[in-house]
Amino acid sequence: MTPNTRHSTLLTKVPEVTVIFWLTKVLTTGVGESTSDFLVKQVGKGGAVFLGTIAFAAALIWQFKTSRYTPGVYWLAVAMVAVFGTLAADAVHVGLGVPYYASSTLYAVILAGIFVAWYRTEGTLSIHSIYTPRREVFYWLAVLATFALGTAVGDLTARSFGWGYLSSAVVFGCAIAIPAIAYWRTNLNPILIFWTAYVLTRPLGASVADWLGKNHDIGGLGLGDGTVSVVGALLIVGLVSYLARSQRAISPDLRPQPQE
Repeated sequence: MTPNTRHSTLLTKVPEVTVIFWLTKVLTTGVGESTSDFLVKQVGKGGAVFLGTIAFAAALIWQFKTSRYTPGVYWLAVAMVAVFGTLAADAVHVGLGVPYYASSTLYAVILAGIFVAWYRTEGTLSIHSIYTPRREVFYWLAVLATFALGTAVGDLTARSFGWGYLSSAVVFGCAIAIPAIAYWRTNLNPILIFWTAYVLTRPLGASVADWLGKNHDIGGLGLGDGTVSVVGALLIVGLVSYLARSQRAISPDLRPQPQE
């Protein structure tokens, strides 16, 4: 590894893609779903959107102000995107009366547009190249669109298709295994595989959270959205703490070395 490569690795604004990355990502999607629903029940739709927007903006500003990937800051931003993306997707359906199939299509088109603009501007969609402000903007726009799309698709299968939360979770769990197998067993484009799996984590996590938190009469276990949010948040804190400790352990090896 050259000094320049080491420097780029140190300054990247996103984490390494590992098993813990995917576990944390799925947890944030579930927490985003349950937290947004909990907020709506507690403060109403308008209050929930207001609080979600403020938290979303503050977390992203903090993330953009950091000079490198910082586990706590990054995953806080992802969690707030999850909450805001859920509120935005629900607002389109509940507030404007847009059917889930239509909103799913809309968000898919928006995500495709972001990817096209990103690729034409930067020549890559790789998350390993997120070390310039413009690329980071494209990255977070894509992340937000994937959350909104995943929320709409999850609601489409659970409600419009009548599959329910548990069946939807099983379907998306099986679906996300496809890109995982493709990554290990095929020569398909790894960037395509990554973003496919990334989109699927949203309906998977949200379906599991809804199944755990929603009442028995609508197919849930009745644990409550608040309980699911708290337990999920604690699990995320544990994983992020581990990631932070791991980063501190390896960071000295990533520092640029003087040329001889």
